[in-house]
Amino acid sequence: MQTGESRPLPALPAFETVDDILREAARTIVLPHFRNLAGADVRTKTGPNDFVTVADERCEAFLRKALTEALPGSVAIGEEAAAADPAVLDRLGRPGDVWIIDPIDGTWNYAHDNHRFATIVALVRDGITVCGYIHLPSRDETYAAGLGQGARGAFGALRLLEPAAFGAMTGALYVGKSRAPAMFKQIRALRDRGRLGPRRFARCAAWEYIAMLTGRAHYAVFTRLLPWDHAAGILMIAEAGGCYGYVDDAPQSGPWRPVERDVPFLLAPDAASWRTIRDTLKGE
Repeated sequence: MQTGESRPLPALPAFETVDDILREAARTIVLPHFRNLAGADVRTKTGPNDFVTVADERCEAFLRKALTEALPGSVAIGEEAAAADPAVLDRLGRPGDVWIIDPIDGTWNYAHDNHRFATIVALVRDGITVCGYIHLPSRDETYAAGLGQGARGAFGALRLLEPAAFGAMTGALYVGKSRAPAMFKQIRALRDRGRLGPRRFARCAAWEYIAMLTGRAHYAVFTRLLPWDHAAGILMIAEAGGCYGYVDDAPQSGPWRPVERDVPFLLAPDAASWRTIRDTLKGE
């Protein structure tokens, strides 16, 4: 930020502070509603599989208040607030501290009594993601990363799997026919020829990031990069030594500026495997 005078930046909240907030939200809002939703507690937004529940709305309101109190001067935007007014996303490109909140990532699972859901929180400072948290309520586990501070989980530092031959790597492939038709066609061809390795599909971005960070998956491809779904996870992958990038560009590491483009986005253990996976999935 270019100004006439420097602006002192407040210290980031301690991991324990945000962890306590996430655990309280899970204990008092998310878990009590899980497998206990009435018909009126669930509705759809943009389509028949785009769910929102009363727990999403209550959890987002709780987190917005608690997180901005934990970091004075910050503001917060959440998935449900952005759904009501997409213009709030403009705040991510402005100076200052902005919390990004996904109260329940994997709401389809949550509404269908499937335990694969999460609460995701990331902090963007002056346009760059500087910390991120993923809490898994069904497991009572929190994973976190800070810019330049590494990634940590319930059992210590997080590391990615070593790269392998493409056909031996497990991938989460969120590639739909309508959003990425060429890559969708190539993936089907690789599958039909027996060249595609094991695949994951948890219906929850957070669970795919945790799978990469805990040795259960090598790579992931997403074709819609909504910031509340991905800001925390991308930072965690970078801090664990991995790299990321849109497939029409070069692999990147380090801080990420939340921005969505209509291009598939790939995360991998290192730059060499990123290029191998990218080229294979693009048929190059």
